[in-house]
Amino acid sequence: MEKIEHKMVAVNGLNMHIAELGQGPTILFLHGFPELWYSWRHQMVYLAECGYRAVAPDLRGYGDTTGASLNDPSKFSILQLVGDVVALLEAIALNEEKVFVVAHDWGALIAWHLCLFRPDKVNALVNLSVHFLPRNPKMNTVEGLKAVYGEHHYISRFQVPGEIEAEFAPIGAKSVLKKILTFRDPAPFYFPKGKGLEALPDAPVALSSWLSEEELDYYANKFEQTGFTGAVNYYRALPINWELTAPWTGAQVKVPTKFIVGEFDLVYHIPGAKEYIHNGGFKKDVPLLEEVVVLEGAAHFVNQERPNEISKHIYDFIQKF
Repeated sequence: MEKIEHKMVAVNGLNMHIAELGQGPTILFLHGFPELWYSWRHQMVYLAECGYRAVAPDLRGYGDTTGASLNDPSKFSILQLVGDVVALLEAIALNEEKVFVVAHDWGALIAWHLCLFRPDKVNALVNLSVHFLPRNPKMNTVEGLKAVYGEHHYISRFQVPGEIEAEFAPIGAKSVLKKILTFRDPAPFYFPKGKGLEALPDAPVALSSWLSEEELDYYANKFEQTGFTGAVNYYRALPINWELTAPWTGAQVKVPTKFIVGEFDLVYHIPGAKEYIHNGGFKKDVPLLEEVVVLEGAAHFVNQERPNEISKHIYDFIQKF
């Protein structure tokens, strides 16, 4: 890990922190919630040793990346998030027409939209955890989830600016992150009002085999510095995203793709997700989908829980291009 280099890059009005390792074709790694570039540390080392250049940013509102207006969720729309990625590629991979993209969770959502908006930028895509979510022209994402899960579902609870931050504050960043990162239940997150994270089972006394105290402290220190507003604003922008993406209703993702999900990933257990992924809907919307991998025994944070396995899956796919 000590070989990983860190730098700041001016992109799209941000001062974006990136971690970088290796020489060769660029692989851009996009993290999810509540994570950082650090989520990809193992894959970066593995792929750099295989002859690739691994680049992982702290996304808008996260970690050491600065410049986003945290008090305005509209500044976290999917157009801005994809704009950040395109500007970053212009800054760091100017001599490459296309790059490889590997993404997880919210990073996967950004990657799906990058491939919708700018397929000319992507050689091949490996997405983890979050499958393609075709736009429902009749109902925005938040209202749709509220209809299924009710008012206490975490995405519903994230909508009011400042509310969930106030509930997280007395708990502390480390305890919040420990509970979320060790959550292995395929059931959805519920944060009933006034209870904060009490609704989630307590994190195990002994941390997961893939998450040491030192690694948890890295996340906690960054979130103590930044707070959670930047990360939560991604969810607050979901209704805006629904409005902005109307022109892409029914559009296909036409980039060679591999999708990997853990057997116990809560996204995999959203009603209708398995049927969509395995019964033809996914392939219809992503016609160049080449492979779907369901990792037995794995949960949501699969890139950290199964680092070597995920690294090999990435390499086996991208080395074909």
